[in-house]
Amino acid sequence: MERRELDALLQGVAAGEVSVDEAAMRLRVEPYSDLGFAKVDHHRGIRQGVSEVIYGAGKSSGQVANIIVDMLGHGQQRILITRIDEAKAREVSSLLAESIVAGEDDAFSGDDTQSSADIPLFTYYDAPQLATVGTAPEPDGVGAIVIAAGGTSDVGVAEEAALTAEMLGNEVVRLYDVGVAGLHRLLSHADDIATARVIIAVAGMEGALPSVIGGLASCPVIAVPTSVGYGASFDGLAALLAMLNSCASGVSVVNIDNGFGAGYQASLINHLR
Repeated sequence: MERRELDALLQGVAAGEVSVDEAAMRLRVEPYSDLGFAKVDHHRGIRQGVSEVIYGAGKSSGQVANIIVDMLGHGQQRILITRIDEAKAREVSSLLAESIVAGEDDAFSGDDTQSSADIPLFTYYDAPQLATVGTAPEPDGVGAIVIAAGGTSDVGVAEEAALTAEMLGNEVVRLYDVGVAGLHRLLSHADDIATARVIIAVAGMEGALPSVIGGLASCPVIAVPTSVGYGASFDGLAALLAMLNSCASGVSVVNIDNGFGAGYQASLINHLR
């Protein structure tokens, strides 16, 4: 149940259109669905403001499709699936289109299966290995989230952050290939940096980009180290340590390659009134 549905339910009770017993029953059965392999949290949107997101790695295509159908059946209008490869995404899309949801546990069959007409648009994005069900809402954040990527090799992680932020209702400004090796490229976007509500700085190698941006910006900067770099970068560990040791005030750091976490955190900041 999303917040809008909770509001509608309570308004129905207040107007006498829904009985107290009926409302209590809906709230009692809504908290989560037990699919055997997963317990899908339907009250997360009420508690946290953002509905549950599916982590695709380690799940079969049937399991992902089952979870999507269950979410849709409980009123979730848009769904984010992170860390899902192209082959699995194709399988999930096919299962949804054919209304066949059968993984290791057949959680849906017969009347419980939605028709393909009930399945919103399924879109796969190759660079961030991310899929969406439904479309992004109109931005309702306070301002813009700027996402700066050091190099083209960092764009996959940056796009995970960007698409996450857009699906959560944010205006996103992308500044890609603006790393410190050519500082003039970043400085040409000084206006975007100065007017941002939140900035996500994505970089591998030595991870210097967030410190530079942090020295220019008056808003929170979320640093995302990536696993891009040669041997001594240790798959992003060098960038992570550099960002944790940033001398710029107002810089916080998420885990290596965690574009989703950065996009989510930036959205929370951008929705604070």
